[in-house]
Amino acid sequence: MAPLKFCANLSWLFTELPDLSRRVQAAAAAGFQAVEAAWILDSNLQELQRVKESAGVELVLLNTPPGDLKAGDLGLGAVPGREAEFRRGLEQTVDFAKALNCKRIHLMAGRIPAGSSRASAAGEMEAVFIQNLRYAADVLQKEEMTGLIEPINTRVTDPNYFLNSPHQAAEILEKVGRPNIKLQMDLFHWQIMDGNLTQNMQKYLPLVGHVQVAQVPGRNEPDSPGELNFNYLFSTLENLGYQGYVGCEYKPLGSTEGGLGWIKEYWARGSESGGSGL
Repeated sequence: MAPLKFCANLSWLFTELPDLSRRVQAAAAAGFQAVEAAWILDSNLQELQRVKESAGVELVLLNTPPGDLKAGDLGLGAVPGREAEFRRGLEQTVDFAKALNCKRIHLMAGRIPAGSSRASAAGEMEAVFIQNLRYAADVLQKEEMTGLIEPINTRVTDPNYFLNSPHQAAEILEKVGRPNIKLQMDLFHWQIMDGNLTQNMQKYLPLVGHVQVAQVPGRNEPDSPGELNFNYLFSTLENLGYQGYVGCEYKPLGSTEGGLGWIKEYWARGSESGGSGL
């Protein structure tokens, strides 16, 4: 079985460094061959192109714009009345991704509007999300890109996020019915919302286009104290034949470099045996 491919999330790792270009360089120096990031449309595109090429890393994931963070936005894909803004943000992200040869875009659903309840807003938000995802699928298909939707837990991280479980996401993907719109499996969120990770990984892996990891409950390194046995979870992904990337989206307990012992051990074991292990 092939070892897993990891990418450094530069919105979470190497934040000791002030700018994205230096984080790219640091990730490459630490051994990563791929990186991902959330919102980088305000970065210098030409500088990123130069650093990415010189560092020899692949950019594998970007997010659509969050909207107005100060006003409480966290994505617009499912927010009624914001369709035009979502589509403009999608176009901007696609242009940026195309210039950086990035093939995956996280299409953020967004939060339930202020003053609305989940029960009252769910039907309209789902309809808007499906419509926007079908639109995105057509845009992304032209560039041979994949769109991703990510459930974010509402118990700890964001009580008002619309898309909050793998089951809800799978139902929406079935209704969208487009092969280039897939599921982003963040094991941190999945554990908090539903647990039952082995069964859920087996059930939903055919829908998955990207994976992210962090320990629960602290959202720190995979080998930090917590609920999840990443030795087992990584082996499960390997045994299921997962071929995509695994994003390291966690908060380092100390320095980023000081917390990379787990992945360096994984890489070392993989190179020695052709397999892997934590």
